[in-house]
Amino acid sequence: MTDQQRQMADYIMNQLIRRPGILVEETTPLVSSGLIDSLLLVDILQKLEDVTGTRIPAGKVRAADLDTIQLMFATAARVGRPRAR
Repeated sequence: MTDQQRQMADYIMNQLIRRPGILVEETTPLVSSGLIDSLLLVDILQKLEDVTGTRIPAGKVRAADLDTIQLMFATAARVGRPRAR
């Protein structure tokens, strides 16, 4: 797991899930397993933008694109654009 992926996993475990004993790895299903509901996807998308330094158009992202950390970063690479400085 990369440092960026670990940062996302830590955020999801500590800020969103907050259940003891839940370990989030790069392939852990989050949405499809019910660990994350659709309302938290906005928070995840914002954090993903912060971690990757990109803008990710919400209209180009589906819940399935954020189901695992691997998919999140693949989606950021596919549709994300560098942030204007």
